[in-house]
Amino acid sequence: MDSRIDFYPTHEHSGYKLRPGKPYPFGASLVPGGINFSIFSRHATSCTLVLFEKHASKPLVEIPFPHSFRIGNVYSMVVFDLDCENIEYGYRMDGPNDPANGHRFDNSKILLDPYAKAIGGRDIWGKTPDWNEVFQYRGRLVFEDFDWEDDHALETPIEDLVIYEAHVRSFTRHPSSKVKFPGTYAALVEKIPYLKQLGINCIELMPVYEFDEFENSRPNPSTGEMLYNYWGYSTVGFFAPKSGYAATGKFGMQVDELKNMVKHLHKNGIEVMLDVVFNHTAEGNEKGPTISFRGVDNSTYYMLTPEGYYFNFSGCGNTLNCNNPIVRNMVLDCLRYWASEYHIDGFRFDLAAILGRDPRGAPLPNPPLLETLAFDPVLGKCKLIAEAWDAGGLNMLGSFPAYGRWAEWNGKFRDHVRKFLRGDKGMVGKMGQRVQGSPDLYDRNGRGPTASINFVTCHDGFTLYDLFSYNGKHNEVNCENNRDGSNDNFSWNCGHEGDSESSEVRWLRHKLVKNAAVLLIISQGVPMMLMGDEIGRTQKGNNNTYCHDSDLNWMDWSLVEKNTDLLRFFRNMIAFRRAHPVLRSPTHFQNRDYVGSGVADITWHGVQKWNADWSNESRILAFMLDGRHAKGGAAKDNTIYVAVNSYWESLSFSLPDPPSGKKWHLFANTGVEYPGDICIPGMEIPLQNQNDFLVGPRSAIILLAR
Repeated sequence: MDSRIDFYPTHEHSGYKLRPGKPYPFGASLVPGGINFSIFSRHATSCTLVLFEKHASKPLVEIPFPHSFRIGNVYSMVVFDLDCENIEYGYRMDGPNDPANGHRFDNSKILLDPYAKAIGGRDIWGKTPDWNEVFQYRGRLVFEDFDWEDDHALETPIEDLVIYEAHVRSFTRHPSSKVKFPGTYAALVEKIPYLKQLGINCIELMPVYEFDEFENSRPNPSTGEMLYNYWGYSTVGFFAPKSGYAATGKFGMQVDELKNMVKHLHKNGIEVMLDVVFNHTAEGNEKGPTISFRGVDNSTYYMLTPEGYYFNFSGCGNTLNCNNPIVRNMVLDCLRYWASEYHIDGFRFDLAAILGRDPRGAPLPNPPLLETLAFDPVLGKCKLIAEAWDAGGLNMLGSFPAYGRWAEWNGKFRDHVRKFLRGDKGMVGKMGQRVQGSPDLYDRNGRGPTASINFVTCHDGFTLYDLFSYNGKHNEVNCENNRDGSNDNFSWNCGHEGDSESSEVRWLRHKLVKNAAVLLIISQGVPMMLMGDEIGRTQKGNNNTYCHDSDLNWMDWSLVEKNTDLLRFFRNMIAFRRAHPVLRSPTHFQNRDYVGSGVADITWHGVQKWNADWSNESRILAFMLDGRHAKGGAAKDNTIYVAVNSYWESLSFSLPDPPSGKKWHLFANTGVEYPGDICIPGMEIPLQNQNDFLVGPRSAIILLAR
């Protein structure tokens, strides 16, 4: 027999019909005939729902939650007969205003729901808000009616990824991008053919959830340029996509536009990873604005000192209290939402060491949040990547609690490659570890090379071209007296600071960029490259462009033609990696022969074959990967030989014998002018001399046995 439960009103307020709501899920959700509103606050004494018509300056109605509508610490209520597509909502919370004890309630503020799935009020990028507006960030309903057409997360094995870190707006904002709606999710879809041709199969997007670009905005007094919170590492709402990044944001369609972007990337075999910032919010310290969390339940959401001030392990004024069970559940709910509703393939966690601190800031030996994320069933196939340090000085590189799931941005790979390429002493032994996927960091914990996300550059710091164009940072246009940004760049300007007319200097810079590409892409682990490095993008020596909505950050697409040699080199290197499983081992090399091929899986060489030079003075790295040890067992891949000469003069390398019946073929030689610097994979050129190879000054070669 069928049973039916009528969903009917039991209360009324100002003509609005109500009933007690369901405490879960938190946020605003559609139910038969109405909307269920649910919000947590442990310390509030009362709560009022504030409803607006879209864009209206005054509330439509304010409905206090009857006492009987509170269950534990959750206020929940169904409001019937609302125009769901035309409603914006927020809350007023009453409670103690007692900062010394952690409470900052203020019922004059209308608060954003921490679980809002879409946020109105800041619909158009860079449009100056009305600062007198009583309610700046407005929760909106989301309708889960997008047609995914059987799309799902791609679940590419992590060892097969080549990650491309990009900023949604910067990628297509430059006039040279020639897209219909520059700086948007829609515009990124137009550039998928470029990404596909480059060969990357994962795009890691800098923050795409709602943030305020006007946070700490100010004009540059010299140029008049408006400086913004451009990168977006300062969250307003964790569940809501940035409407200013959507061409349709002014119509409230940012959710569908972002989903459409993900769907099209997936259709082209490209995973989507999101950079998530669960270490702090846009509310800053005690002098910052009250937007949401502070007014909802300050002492739950933030790490506070005994005096009620904000711990600042993020360097941004406050620190989320991630190992409080309520906040932990919010993070989990958020990631599950992005994984299930947006089909996101993975997450990179900004300043992730914070996620391992207890409410007083001490590092936890077994952080519940990190363990929960690792074992969560919904996130079971998502990539989890930690930036394994924070601004409070906690560096967990190589010791991040991984539970067999977490990978890490490998800062040592970045630093050691930079130092080696500029010719520093004492780097060869360290580079021996890095090209193997850093077993010195990860093997001791039973983790494989895929725990290492290898990168030479990222959004923080110099671009790859600037790395070889500047000895020091040039951040004056940030208006912080060049004090911001890292001083430890390990860069080298090739003898001239900044732009150079010298063809010799430009040639050397291109060569070093290609050397970096060689080391990044042939190393075990997971390579990550920065947007535009493949075409020589420059930030004019600025290593902290967080505040610039200008060509300092925008990708200049005219460089595709100007630096054809770099783009071709990156494309062919990525294609080479994808063609050879010996470059993508899911397990660390054993430095021994375990398949009976007669040579170890990796062997080390110098200018003399079989005789590596690990001395402090050495500046050469040469090794051979035996393809018969590749994934899947014997005879699975070609044998590959790599030599990198960071000396300033040419050196002759004696070559180890290739496997019986094979000959060495040249794939890449960065010491040769374009187009002879690299081949199309499969079209390598047989060497006339199979015994020796002269490697030019500051050059790298890759040979293939065939």
